[in-house]
Amino acid sequence: MKISGFSFLRNGAKLHYPIVEAIRSALPLVDEFVIALGDSDPDDDTRERIEAIGSDKVVLFDTVWDLERYPRGMEHAHQTDLAKERCSGDWCLYLQGDEVLHEDDLDSIRASCERWNDDERVDGMLFDYVHFWGDYEHAHDSHAWYKQEVRLVRNDPDIHSFRSAQSFRRIPNFDGVSYREKEGTEKVVVVHSGARIFHYGWVRPPATMQTKRVYFTRNHRGHSAAEELRTDESEQFDYGPLDRIPRFEGTHPAVMAERIAACDWRDQLRDDSRPSERTEAHDHEALRDRAITWLERTFFGGRHLFASRNYVMLEGLPLPRKQNPATLRR
Repeated sequence: MKISGFSFLRNGAKLHYPIVEAIRSALPLVDEFVIALGDSDPDDDTRERIEAIGSDKVVLFDTVWDLERYPRGMEHAHQTDLAKERCSGDWCLYLQGDEVLHEDDLDSIRASCERWNDDERVDGMLFDYVHFWGDYEHAHDSHAWYKQEVRLVRNDPDIHSFRSAQSFRRIPNFDGVSYREKEGTEKVVVVHSGARIFHYGWVRPPATMQTKRVYFTRNHRGHSAAEELRTDESEQFDYGPLDRIPRFEGTHPAVMAERIAACDWRDQLRDDSRPSERTEAHDHEALRDRAITWLERTFFGGRHLFASRNYVMLEGLPLPRKQNPATLRR
């Protein structure tokens, strides 16, 4: 049995993605790690940082993004597929550029792959998510954040990335373009991997987070919308009051130690609910999401209510485990 890791990225270093840590976290588990590296800006040194890992498992290839052919975030799915197509393993482990594995979970992932390798009913595996916000000390358990997602799939050509690369679906006779079309697709059948994804996509210096929002908006809504969002260089992203976000009490992946130690923007974040100039609330601050979050915590043991899923659990298996509440202190 062989496991391939894969990912995609563009302007990773410039936008503060922990891509090196993501790759390093998977290398003890995978036989190869394939990366589709997009046409980054001249001031981005992602390639040099990845090459400095110095592992012969890393397979790096260049791509050119086409946001006109793949609008609304679909280029993310397209790039994901390009990387998956180059994987040679029986299983394909997908880590986005801001997603890191914990070393404590690697044995569970391998054991799950071995257990289900010959069971053709299983298309993929589910992971629990820990979403960090603002810094490395706060992690969401809000309804507004997805609690689980598929991050490992069989090396099956009919399994494709979906929408803006959040998940996967089975798409027979795929035309190579329609990543947002549900008709004619099927949800993948999954089991739980027994592992977590540590998601650091919202842990950046506030100024860099604002720049990332501009790039992300361009990928999803086009250049005009991105230019409307772009402001002067002094503009900073407002994470809002962190005292409303549960504190993380668990351990981070060991590969993150140096990056965490280098966090130097903590004094730019707010720990209380002082007024700010921000006029638009974050999703997790909205009354509706706060009310549903309270219901989930109080009456449903943290189970995600009304969640949209691109997967179904293998019939006869128990529901996927819930995130260990001991890792978050409210």
